[in-house]
Amino acid sequence: MACAAALGLIAADAVAQPTKASADPAAVVADVRRIIAANYVLADIRPKLDSALANGLAAGHYNVSDPSALADRINVDMSAVAHDKHLGINFDPRRQTELASQPPNAGADDAVPSDEEIRQATKFNHGILEMKVLPGNIRYIDLMGFFWGGKKTADVYDNAARFMKDGDAVVIDLRHNGGGNPDAVRYLISYFLEPGRPIVTFYMGSDRTDHRSSVASLPAERLVGKPLYVLTSGMSASAAEEFAGHVAGFKIGEVIGEKTAGAGFRDQFFPVAGGYVICVSVGRAVLASTGKDWEGVGIAPTTKVDADKALDLAQAHALRRIAAESSGDEKRRLEAQAALLDAKVNPAATGLPAERYAGKYDGDRLVTIEAGTLSYQRGGGPKVALIPLGGNQFGFTEDPLSRISFNTTGANVTALKLVRGDGSVVDAPRAP
Repeated sequence: MACAAALGLIAADAVAQPTKASADPAAVVADVRRIIAANYVLADIRPKLDSALANGLAAGHYNVSDPSALADRINVDMSAVAHDKHLGINFDPRRQTELASQPPNAGADDAVPSDEEIRQATKFNHGILEMKVLPGNIRYIDLMGFFWGGKKTADVYDNAARFMKDGDAVVIDLRHNGGGNPDAVRYLISYFLEPGRPIVTFYMGSDRTDHRSSVASLPAERLVGKPLYVLTSGMSASAAEEFAGHVAGFKIGEVIGEKTAGAGFRDQFFPVAGGYVICVSVGRAVLASTGKDWEGVGIAPTTKVDADKALDLAQAHALRRIAAESSGDEKRRLEAQAALLDAKVNPAATGLPAERYAGKYDGDRLVTIEAGTLSYQRGGGPKVALIPLGGNQFGFTEDPLSRISFNTTGANVTALKLVRGDGSVVDAPRAP
């Protein structure tokens, strides 16, 4: 994952580890300077980082005994120079020992996955936490990270592609995706592109260029042309940004939500003296669709909306697209469902304060309010949220063709009228 996310997991895991470093701050800083000088992606930033670390050491800024405090101080100084969301050091003796005993590229984001990495990927279903069918036969996938365990991950993605194929539209949720492996991105995006299409070039240091194209052959049917909606937030980082960038750049779908984190560099973990691990940006990614990277700027959404409203808006857009190819009652139902979702994203003003509608109505009907949200209930049945549609009219998310309107006299509500989707009407005066 992006180092910011990965180091956060390391920090949480490091609670049970030793709290005293086995090397003095000068040795730690010297190792960090060596690693950055040999590997950092931007040649013009390397001497600036080196100078900041040297000055911090000379000023006694790193003269602390707590290893976590030392890591924090180094990170503050490096961040002030590089503004790089991948660059960071953390105290993790166990991981440091593992990296020190492995080949030099073991900490790279595209290294051959170890048995432990495959185990972790399997534990989280290779990043796919949830797959479900939303109204209108929209296939939804919650992808929390681009884990890569080789063929095992490919098999999971293949099954996900089969699930998506049977939908009328697809939503892939990257709002909590901190990144991961570029091999995983390449494999999944290949399902939405024709074979062999150039997608990204990685410029690694000063002497290596890595060109990537969509996978030539896939076990499941491709999804080229399938209506695709990708959800993003400010937490969507690194590999998640690459995926969103392909969708937006190739115009194969709509990116809905917030601008992404702007963590565009390829990274690698290195062992550091004293039980530390540092994540260093070692490559720059350039999208084939735009000729640009996203470091520091992020991927702008096609449709901007707060992240917590992105799924509702994506569903509304998908439902309208599906409705355009439907007819009759199905078309009417899909359009009504989309209108309700639009109303959730941009709530309409009610004719009266919400609490005025709460009360008992004939036929054992009850309207209640909790945290500003009105709900409708009959008898001992379930409470159903009411969506304001403007004035005194409300809709039901679960029953898009039905409506409730309230009769009013001045500031008082006197009755409710329920108009069901089949056209039947119920008038229910308000109880005293």
